[in-house]
Amino acid sequence: MSQPHATKVLVIGYVWPEPRSSAAGGHMMQILESFLQQGWHVTFSSPAGSGEHRADLTALGIREIPIELNNSSFDTFISELAPDIVLFDRFMMEEQFGWRVEKHCPEALRVLETSDLQSLRDARQQRLKNRLKASEDGNDFSELFAPALREEFELMAETDLAQREIAAIYRCDLSLMISEVEIELLVEHFKLPRSLLHGCPLMVDLPTHAPVPFEDRAHFIHIGNFRHAPNWDAVLWLKTTIWPMIRQQLPAAQLHIYGAYTPPKATALHNAAQGFHVMNWAEDALQVMSAARVCMAPLRFGAGIKGKIVDAMLCGTPNVTTPIGAEGMHAAEPWPGAITRTARSFADSAVQLYQDKTQWLKAQAQGLELLASRYQPRIHGPALIARLEHCRQHLASIRRDNFTGSMLRHHQHKSTQYMAQWIEAKNRHKEDAPT
Repeated sequence: MSQPHATKVLVIGYVWPEPRSSAAGGHMMQILESFLQQGWHVTFSSPAGSGEHRADLTALGIREIPIELNNSSFDTFISELAPDIVLFDRFMMEEQFGWRVEKHCPEALRVLETSDLQSLRDARQQRLKNRLKASEDGNDFSELFAPALREEFELMAETDLAQREIAAIYRCDLSLMISEVEIELLVEHFKLPRSLLHGCPLMVDLPTHAPVPFEDRAHFIHIGNFRHAPNWDAVLWLKTTIWPMIRQQLPAAQLHIYGAYTPPKATALHNAAQGFHVMNWAEDALQVMSAARVCMAPLRFGAGIKGKIVDAMLCGTPNVTTPIGAEGMHAAEPWPGAITRTARSFADSAVQLYQDKTQWLKAQAQGLELLASRYQPRIHGPALIARLEHCRQHLASIRRDNFTGSMLRHHQHKSTQYMAQWIEAKNRHKEDAPT
C-alpha cells in the first residue's frame, strides 16, 4: 500500500531568517515550525547572501537551497521540486519569482508572507520627515499618531510602493497579515476581498518560569535591528529628547541599547557619562530583556506588530511605547505599561514605571494576560494550517473569484518575465564575451 503524499512547501525568502535579529525573522521561524509540526517537507530558498545571525534551518530538517535572481536555473529547480505550496517572504520575492512559479507549478498554492505593510511604514516615515522639516519641536508628535485609516490610505494610494505591494497581494491565493489594523486598512479602504487575507500574528509559548523580580532588575532597555529604519529613528528620539528628560528625574539611570548590525553612526551615540550605552548585538535578547526593569519603544513610525514588545511581555518587563508601537497588538485589552504621544509623557511614564513597584507588577501581569489571549501558537498555528488546506481544496474557485488577481498576473508577469529574460541574456552575453 502506497504511503500518502507528504505536502511539500517551498519558502522563497527575501533573506535567510534571523530570529534573534528581527521580528520578521522570528515570525518566519514560527511559520516554519507550524509546517514542520504537520510533517510537511520544507525547502527554504533565498537569493540573499548569508547573514551573520542566520538560523540553522538544516538542523530543523529544512532543506536549504540558494537561488539566483533572473536566472532560468530556478525553473529547473522548481519543476523538479514540484511543491504543493509556495510561500513568498515579502512582496519583492513574489515580483521576482511569482511568474516562474505560475509557469512551472501552476497548481501550487501561492502564499504571501507580508511581514508588515512596507508601503504603510514608508508612508508614515515620509509623514515624519515632513513633520521634522516643518517644526523643530522634538516633544509633541501627537499628529503622527492621530490619522484615521482613511488618511493612511490617502497617503499611500498614489505611491509606487503601495501599488506594487497590493498588486502582489492580489496575485497570490492568500496573504498572511500580522496586524488586524492592516487587514482593516486593506479591506475597508483598498477594497481587497477579505477572503484573500489571513491574520497570522506572532506566535510565542507562554513562559514556564517566574519572571525576574522587580528588586533584581536595573536599567532601561531599547532593542531592535539597526537596519530597520523605525528602530534607528527611535534611538535618535531617545538620544536627543526623551533620555535627557529621564536623566533629569533619575540622574543615575542607565539606558542599554541593543541591536543587530550596529552601524558606526549608532556607536557614536554611546556616552557612558550620560548613562546612554550602545551595547551592539545581544547574544540572548530575552536574557538582557529579563534583566531590565523597563523596555522603551518610542516608535514614531512603523507598521505590523512589534517583536521587541512581545519579548518584553515574555520576560515580564513592562514597556512604554507610542500608538504606533501598540498598534494591532492589544485591541481593547489593557496595555502592559504605557502608551504615550509626547516625549514628556513618555519620559514621565517610564520613570513612574521604573520607581513604582505596584504599577510595575500590574503592568507585568497585563503583559502575560495579553500573551495568553492573543499570541499562543496552539491557536494560530492550527488556524494557519487549516486555512492553507482549505485554500488548496478550493483553489480553482478562489482563483476564479479573484479576477483582479488573474488580470494582474496576466499583465505584470508578462512584463516581469520579459525583463528577467532580457537581464539573463545580457548577463550570459557578458560571461561569453572574450576577456
